[in-house]
Amino acid sequence: MENRREEGRPHRTRADYERGLPDYHDPTAGVGGAAPTYSALTLRAVLAVFGLVFAGGAAWIGFANGLPLLGWAMVVVALIALVDLAWVLHRKRRGEPG
Repeated sequence: MENRREEGRPHRTRADYERGLPDYHDPTAGVGGAAPTYSALTLRAVLAVFGLVFAGGAAWIGFANGLPLLGWAMVVVALIALVDLAWVLHRKRRGEPG
């Protein structure tokens, strides 16, 4: 299968991410309103690690105390946190600020 990019969408380099990606046009930028938003990737990574550790511990406690429904629910939450952490680390490795 051929690897094609969308028409009109340039390939972004590490320098593009370090410089910052263009934000949407805010008609109130000079007058008032909120400042442009930035992705808090480091905070998101810390929260994903916390969620992974907490859900893993809660799953272990659930299984140890004969609560398999709680255990499996926490396993699912831990897997979601693991996938989120992997995606955040991928984005940080790519050079996105945050």
